[in-house]
Amino acid sequence: MFFKRFFVSLTVALLSLTATACQQQPKPNVNLISVNTASPPCIKNIASQTLQKNANSDVDILVKGNNAFALDLYSQLCSNQKRNLFVSPYSLSTALAMTYAGARGKTATEIAKVLHFTLEQEHLHPSFTTLIRDLKTNEKKGYQLLQANRLWGQKGENFQDDFLKITKDNYGSQLEEVDFINATEEARRTINNWVMQQTQDKIQGLFPEGSLNQDTRLVLTNAIYFKGTWLEPFNRQQTKTQPFNITATEKVNVPMMYKEDGRSYYTDLDDLQVLEMPYVGDRLSMVILLPKKVDGLADLEKKLTLDNLDKWLSSLPSHPAMVNVFLPKFKVTSAFELNQVLSAMGMPLAFSNNADFSGVNNNDNLSISKVVHQAFVDVYEEGTEAAAATGVGSEGAESVTFLFRVDHPFIFLIRDKNSGSILFLGRVINPLN
Repeated sequence: MFFKRFFVSLTVALLSLTATACQQQPKPNVNLISVNTASPPCIKNIASQTLQKNANSDVDILVKGNNAFALDLYSQLCSNQKRNLFVSPYSLSTALAMTYAGARGKTATEIAKVLHFTLEQEHLHPSFTTLIRDLKTNEKKGYQLLQANRLWGQKGENFQDDFLKITKDNYGSQLEEVDFINATEEARRTINNWVMQQTQDKIQGLFPEGSLNQDTRLVLTNAIYFKGTWLEPFNRQQTKTQPFNITATEKVNVPMMYKEDGRSYYTDLDDLQVLEMPYVGDRLSMVILLPKKVDGLADLEKKLTLDNLDKWLSSLPSHPAMVNVFLPKFKVTSAFELNQVLSAMGMPLAFSNNADFSGVNNNDNLSISKVVHQAFVDVYEEGTEAAAATGVGSEGAESVTFLFRVDHPFIFLIRDKNSGSILFLGRVINPLN
């Protein structure tokens, strides 16, 4: 029995399943999970309100779990390397949730634990639906946040109807048939072109040559693209070359942006400064965590837990402050193979020959071979672009002017202020790299 490859990709991330010759292991007989996403009839207003309240509660639980996974993943990645990094944990959670829909037995249990999925599947996937729909771009929100999902399946493969229904109804992921067996490279190029289009050409060549082969049976792709304009843009004429301290003894000269910002939220804590700069629409924002010590990034990363992050963000004032902001222009492109990272986090079974993805197809012969994640961010004077209306005025800003000079390594994240979702997360050690 051969284990087939099962790839899950995200515009910012991708994950793949591989097939190796092995002795078939007995698998538990688990009933398939059927998800009914049809809206129940609203007979009474109170029933409708109760359903909405429950849905919101489920989304809150989902977001909390997603954010916990985001910080766990960041901790694993930053401990393995000493350079700039950038990831979209939200995108990765979405793709892995689609994979989770087809996992069974202990494989599903391990995935749920690592991803912090505490909701039952019949509540988890509709909660993703609500979150995805709520974040969808519209003119009133003042930003672009494009998300797209698609399944790429081998022609003639017998995929489970329940799995296809869950991914279609909850993630809008249509199944498109390709021929991995007889036209592997053509299928690879087709998928790469789709990802490139969905990310405005920012993520190219997600699947390198040779990454797919004749054993591939299914590829799940999730693409996310973000472009936001600062509510209070930087003035390009104010951008000057200034020093940035990589370490206490090493400096580089970088293009440093500057603005007098009356629409951001600022707090000064014991060992760090926190600045939240909203994008137009005041729905999404960038949060910068700046240690006070030049070499304080490592200590800050050790303290970066969900409880601490919630505490730091809740310490931000309810009204914007007047802040003189110095921030380097930077671009970060990251590419990771995450199979070893995810295995170390607690889901090794999904990558083994004993994996149980029997909810995906009838043959029960799928396992994950590798997870590859690509992400791109560009921060400049007008705003931010990531392969990812007039806001509140400055009349509520405090009269005191604060200084926020980002001239040494820092952590940053892009979040949805309404739901609290961490969409993107990264760090900058050297803005020139």
